[in-house]
Amino acid sequence: MRPVRQLADRTPASRDRYVDLLRALALLLVVLGHWLVSVIRYDEHGRLTGQSALESMRWAYPLTWLFQVLPVFFMVGGFANAASLTSRRRRGGDAAAWLQDRADRLVRPTTALLLVLTAAALIARPLGTDPALIRTAVWTASIPLWFLAAYLVVVTFTPIAYALHRRFGAAVPLVLLGLVGLGDLARFHGHPAWGDGSYVFGWLAIHQVGFFWRDGRLPTGRRALPLLAGGVLALVLLTVVGPYPLTMIDVAGTRIKNSSPPSLALLATAATQLGLIMVSYHRAQGWLRRRRPWLVVVATNSVLLTIFLWHMSAVLVVAGTLSAAGVLPTPRVNSTPWWLWRVPWLLMLSAVLAVLVAIFSRIELRHRRRAEGTGAPRPAVVRLSLTIGGLVAVVVGLLVNNLTSRFAHERFGIPLVALVAYLAGASLLRLMRAVGAKARSPVG
Repeated sequence: MRPVRQLADRTPASRDRYVDLLRALALLLVVLGHWLVSVIRYDEHGRLTGQSALESMRWAYPLTWLFQVLPVFFMVGGFANAASLTSRRRRGGDAAAWLQDRADRLVRPTTALLLVLTAAALIARPLGTDPALIRTAVWTASIPLWFLAAYLVVVTFTPIAYALHRRFGAAVPLVLLGLVGLGDLARFHGHPAWGDGSYVFGWLAIHQVGFFWRDGRLPTGRRALPLLAGGVLALVLLTVVGPYPLTMIDVAGTRIKNSSPPSLALLATAATQLGLIMVSYHRAQGWLRRRRPWLVVVATNSVLLTIFLWHMSAVLVVAGTLSAAGVLPTPRVNSTPWWLWRVPWLLMLSAVLAVLVAIFSRIELRHRRRAEGTGAPRPAVVRLSLTIGGLVAVVVGLLVNNLTSRFAHERFGIPLVALVAYLAGASLLRLMRAVGAKARSPVG
């Protein structure tokens, strides 16, 4: 705890502590949501399988307007990325060095997860484990990686997106909003492929809002009430009155999905959540000036990515252990026994995740910002191109893994092409960062 206290004590007065709180809350709510709606049962062949409880809980769909909090994370990411990019450039750094540092924070802990999953798959196969079950387990444990892929894409675009923000302001998110609307129109008319661009346009639009927050151009306190009211009105018109599903979390059977890719309804949800955030802005900032709440926020953020990456692995450990012992309950979803089972279920998951975080958080904690200066190696275009190439390879690897069927027979649990692409990209990013750090180091 001493490093956490020291870090908390060194927090500059100018830091927007609310951003740090929201980052932690967003990902912790994702973890809690996944755990709450996870339904582990046996299929007709007696094998473990899983599904989302939301498929049987239509009454909970409006609650997803508050609990689908990934838009909050992307807005907070926009704020943090704008702040760190500006700071890096002020100290003489460039976009390539910034991208290398940002990627390193995300990729190192992710590489540990993928290597552990691959090793587990290679061990399980000679023991006679069904190859389809191995793939299902690895696919389940790697569910968090689809979000990471989306966020890495947004990070890659940040230097360009922030430059456009400074030049054109509100026109940028408005254009992105229009592109998302066109994609939705195509999806409603039976052309889903034309809407796939919203995977980029939608998250970029939400991320772009964080730039305005960083600039101090968003209303706070009571002045944010029209933003909140407008978001709620748009959300009701699009879902209750209009054709969009009520749920902001993907559920099988809906005409289109609001999150995959982001729809206009999800952007309205983001506006509603932003309104809530800004209405409570000053009160939250005052509360976070207290030492104890701020210590908790700092401690949580120091291992936040590890918590997020490993939370579905905890589900596998608990469900697998209970199943092997023959004591895994499978009550009917939304029944009283099912809700009562949520309590010990969450407690066991929390205990297992705490152990996983204790083991693997040192990888996240080991990341330290390298010395920055003006002595970056040249040519800059080559460094930037190689860095973006590494990021693209990492994203491709993550996407191929998530898009490959969970029932496929994969020798490594992860598709080989996905594993090779990811490791190649991660290695290239690490090499570029090492070369940059060496070039910036003082000589003699």
